[in-house]
Amino acid sequence: MAERPRILLTGWFGFLDGEATAGDVLALNRVQEALRRAGLDHDVAWSPGFRPRGPHLAKIRPEDYSHLVFVCGPLHGPQIEELHRRFAHCVRIAVGTSVVDPGSPAVTGFHRVLARDAPGTEPTPDLAAGAPALPACPVVGVILTHGQQEYGARRRHARVADEVTRWLSGLDCARLELETRLDVRDWRMCATPAQLESVLSRLDLVVTDRLHGMVLALRAGVPALAVDPVEGGAKVTAQARACGWPALVPAERLEASVLDQWWQWCAAVGRGRAREIGARFRRGVTVDGAEDLVQALRPGATVSR
Repeated sequence: MAERPRILLTGWFGFLDGEATAGDVLALNRVQEALRRAGLDHDVAWSPGFRPRGPHLAKIRPEDYSHLVFVCGPLHGPQIEELHRRFAHCVRIAVGTSVVDPGSPAVTGFHRVLARDAPGTEPTPDLAAGAPALPACPVVGVILTHGQQEYGARRRHARVADEVTRWLSGLDCARLELETRLDVRDWRMCATPAQLESVLSRLDLVVTDRLHGMVLALRAGVPALAVDPVEGGAKVTAQARACGWPALVPAERLEASVLDQWWQWCAAVGRGRAREIGARFRRGVTVDGAEDLVQALRPGATVSR
């Protein structure tokens, strides 16, 4: 009876100075799915920069494996050539890869190359396209400010940005950094309010320490988890009160547990509340300074200080 293969999967996501792209990891998921369906056990070697807990390629014992499978990416360079030397006793297979130079030692070192594209061959679909379906996760706009020098010693902007972004990095959500500032020269920025509103309306939630980050999210009917970055509260706190929006965290109470509480509220009750506020804004049933301005400009209006 033939001995079952002992399989190690790796790729550019396994090298110390390599990188893990979404496509690489999805390609890996596709390969893992195929191996599991075939009843083939396997391990995955990661870069410590991406998966600190490992297992890591540099610390793996090559003699523990009979097969090395390299997943996705281009086949070139000394790092792949070193794999051939370290795992010389293994059957080495590349799958879902690009072949630039068929004569390169990085390519010829494999016993078999199942390329997605190579000179003189028909391309095949990338492995990532057929990866297992993924669960949806919230898409979160992040709008933070590092300015507002006018608040002087009351500013807590640096600490707020640091703690909020550290907290966000631990959540399973898709984070999208946004700016309320418009710019017609920088393609990365929105050039009109309509462009920004189109982005905001497609989000599940906004995390912000900016007044307009909160207001524009609510205008789009999207819940905003707002943090006031000024000690004692300032315009963000005032505007949350004016809008009737409760999901506000003062700088003095900025803790992960408090952020978690409002995150859960925004994802549940807050959705409906934000839609109601957005609908009210769109109907124009808000009392603001514009009507007062019209009155102040009428002939004979009293000027008060």
